[in-house]
Amino acid sequence: MDRKVIIAGNWKMNKTAAEGKALVEALKGLVADVCPSKADIVVCPPFTTIAAVAEAIKGSNIKLGAQNIHWAANGAFTGEIAADMLKELGVEYVIIGHSERRQYFGETDETVNKRVKAALAAGFKPIVCIGEMLEERESGKTEKVLFTQLEGGLAGLTKEDMANVVIAYEPVWAIGTGKTATPELAEETHNFIRMTLNDMFGKEVGEGVRIQYGGSMKAENAKELVAQRNIDGGLIGGAALKADSFAALVHNAIAE
Repeated sequence: MDRKVIIAGNWKMNKTAAEGKALVEALKGLVADVCPSKADIVVCPPFTTIAAVAEAIKGSNIKLGAQNIHWAANGAFTGEIAADMLKELGVEYVIIGHSERRQYFGETDETVNKRVKAALAAGFKPIVCIGEMLEERESGKTEKVLFTQLEGGLAGLTKEDMANVVIAYEPVWAIGTGKTATPELAEETHNFIRMTLNDMFGKEVGEGVRIQYGGSMKAENAKELVAQRNIDGGLIGGAALKADSFAALVHNAIAE
């Protein structure tokens, strides 16, 4: 199946509003030649930077994402953000269950599932993150961990829901470490994720879900990684913080 490439930049806790605006102003021109039918280009700034970025990307082929969403519409949830708040800013994609949220802030498969359902109900496209730690991979538990995260995080979703869901595979051992799975190893894991989705939602649905690679993808390895049958793009960290490196990565990812 021909799935459209999706490259999403996760800025994490980086870039003030002024810095974020400057980044996308530079990025716009560098990716203006990328046809929207060829790839989705997404930037996910911190909450305080979203409004400035939203204004700066108007009329461009860059889409807007957020780094989290709460499952409640409003209420006493200090430090969280609700769907309507993001919707008012023009957000389209929402990252959910990132490994750093799981590792540092107590995110679980259950809370991921609640956030995913809230995001879908509000009309967002969730980027649902899954991935294993180094010790889990070394002890042969990768598939068990990923299966558990998919089963828990996507529980109760319909086949129709899955048309708007993106999965991001993050080998946690390869994030910010400079380590990268070989394209073959990454493809092997993505294939397992695809087969699991086929089992959960049927082959027609599973084959249509886009699966990003989130393990230190950069311009130098983007083409080889995205060339794999089951790797449909990347969830990008460090390489997304500079316009030239992110633009080069996008172009290499869609190069024939």
